[in-house]
Amino acid sequence: MEALIAAALRGVRVNVQIDGFGAGHLPLFWQKKLAASGVRVLFFRPEVKILSLDRQRLRRLHRKLAVIDGNVAFIGGINILSDFEPGQPELAPRYDYAVRMVGPLVAQVHESVDHLWRHTAWVQLKQNWAKKSALRPSVMTLGRARGSFLYRDNLRHRRDIEREYLRAILHAKSEIILANAYFLPGYRLRHALIHAAKRGVNVVLLVQGRVDHALLHYASRGFYQQFLSAGIEIYEYQKGFMHAKVAAIDGVWATVGSSNIDPFSLLLAREANVFVREKQFAGELRADLMRALQEDAVQIKKSDVERDRWVYRVLPWLCHAVVRLMMGVSGYGGRRYLE
Repeated sequence: MEALIAAALRGVRVNVQIDGFGAGHLPLFWQKKLAASGVRVLFFRPEVKILSLDRQRLRRLHRKLAVIDGNVAFIGGINILSDFEPGQPELAPRYDYAVRMVGPLVAQVHESVDHLWRHTAWVQLKQNWAKKSALRPSVMTLGRARGSFLYRDNLRHRRDIEREYLRAILHAKSEIILANAYFLPGYRLRHALIHAAKRGVNVVLLVQGRVDHALLHYASRGFYQQFLSAGIEIYEYQKGFMHAKVAAIDGVWATVGSSNIDPFSLLLAREANVFVREKQFAGELRADLMRALQEDAVQIKKSDVERDRWVYRVLPWLCHAVVRLMMGVSGYGGRRYLE
């Protein structure tokens, strides 16, 4: 907060757009202090009616992007929040990743951030904030990594991130390591992973081990038996809460971003990921994932699932049914996604 305020006070135009649900409780004290310094704050879909049944409330801003001077951009899954709450047991900070980028992709990130800012400002009748940024980021190539920036906007780009995941999984030759905090894949992604394992690809999943969001946590466990039977390895992160949304394939392809692999993320939330094809980048991510697998996670065996008490075998399917019901009631195609 202090860094943003200091930037505004020295004449930098500072625009901060945050989700109206996820950051809806930003203290009024800070909102006033930011405004007084010249920081412009916009809430994406602010929560006006707490008990409203309007399904548009499900469309949240889940991107974690920042662009500075059009020269550098940050993208990932990291929220800006305190990991430690008074009175709670102290765990490791949330396990997550972000990427610092320079080069041509910065211009694309800048355009997406500016476009969403202008759209939100216009909808909220703040026309003086809705002017297009005059900054023109450089598109000069600065490195050897090839990458693409993909985002979800619930219109033309609703399935871009999912398609890129599918393309990489279908072309995988030796290894897939996928770390995702909220992992409830739809039919196509689920079977792409299973087919990859059956054709000899080493498929490794790192998922949330501690109960964060109970519904998704237990619903995702409903597919453990199917995955383990196909030869997929499953690890649950235990050191703290996991928030990562990354993958590394064949040591040359990698993605880092904010998109979970669950119906709420893949069908509703505004997300953003960077996809990179470069050996050093993918290798560094893979090495850190392997460290987390070996030091901070517990492998789930097929025998572990079979020994579960009956309630823990039934609970995942009950939670799965609730998720399907919620998606159907919301009108966002739960059956198409989860069948």
